[in-house]
Amino acid sequence: MTDRPNGPERGGAEPNERGRTEDDARLDHRRERLSAVLDREELDAVWVAKPNSFAWLTGGSNVVNRDDDVGVAAAGYLRDEGFEVVTNNIEAGRLADEELPAAFDVASTPWYESSLAAAVADATPGEGAADFDVPGLGSLDASRLRRPLAPADVERYRGLGRDVAAALERVAGELRPDDTEHEVAAGLRVALSARGIESPVVLVGGAERAQSYRHYTPSAAELGRYALLTVTAERGGLYASATRTVAFDDAPEWLDERHHAAMRVEATALEATRDAAATGGTSGDVFDAITDAYDDVGEAGEWRNHHQGGATGYAGREWIATPGSDDAVETPMAYAYNPTVRGAKSEDTVLVTDDGVEVLTRTGEWPTRTVSSCDGPFTIERHAIGRLGGE
Repeated sequence: MTDRPNGPERGGAEPNERGRTEDDARLDHRRERLSAVLDREELDAVWVAKPNSFAWLTGGSNVVNRDDDVGVAAAGYLRDEGFEVVTNNIEAGRLADEELPAAFDVASTPWYESSLAAAVADATPGEGAADFDVPGLGSLDASRLRRPLAPADVERYRGLGRDVAAALERVAGELRPDDTEHEVAAGLRVALSARGIESPVVLVGGAERAQSYRHYTPSAAELGRYALLTVTAERGGLYASATRTVAFDDAPEWLDERHHAAMRVEATALEATRDAAATGGTSGDVFDAITDAYDDVGEAGEWRNHHQGGATGYAGREWIATPGSDDAVETPMAYAYNPTVRGAKSEDTVLVTDDGVEVLTRTGEWPTRTVSSCDGPFTIERHAIGRLGGE
């Protein structure tokens, strides 16, 4: 077992600005899910060190270098001791002060004496599992722990969705045809960062490249007659994805028709998700509805050119709908579908609950259009094309 110092190295953050009520509600939910895993798998401890699962468990971040798959600390739940974080002496004080609820004890080891994996192995009493390689411990699929969302996750998601949409729409509303994709991408990153949001995916496609590529990574090209702006953004471990379309005075005549087709496919995907969640359906059922929708809007086979999205939450996509996939469709859960139609795209992050659907990435300020699914009476407000002058 790792030595646990009693002095400054020992964690134990004081109640902080995030508020104890939110922390307590989240940790009650995490404790219930983790206790079930311990009982089912006959384990004494489970550990997570991948950033998305660390954020799910603690509400904080263990990231220093974003290129690393495993963070600088592991968070665990031990049958007899409760919540614990293992890290080195470089990070222990900061994590305790700024990232962790007071419920977490922090065990610190000298950075020069032990790796994180070895420290976790030492801190594990009996049988354990982890979401990264730890000698002597089993493997943990933490993605299943993160689904479906807890009530505390939903409230945080609403705030993230509003802020992502606000950043995206602020930049989109100020575009000019002679802006370069690189310039627009920089503006998106700044607008998101100002709201405390990371931007792992920022795509900007002007009129030429948006028609040629589904992943329009920014280039030095000017926007031209219209543009697609797409982000997948993260805060507190939760991810939200959204796309906005901006058209200038000389936008191509076909853009409206193709954008409307993409919106109808997205509406059909959301209807199928709601129905699958209610009937025990799978991601494969949703995928079948999506491909049928492409047929219905006259774009048969278009789905082959890009993945169609799926469940989101503590990953950009917790799963992606594919032919025959059997992922559980659950509520409450966030979903982000992203159908494309030859230079047009519709995408938002949407909460699906037993009561219906709620678009999370919205401000109420961008123009919308009521769109019906291809399969029935289901309708939803979708973000329409934003019209800007060409000056």
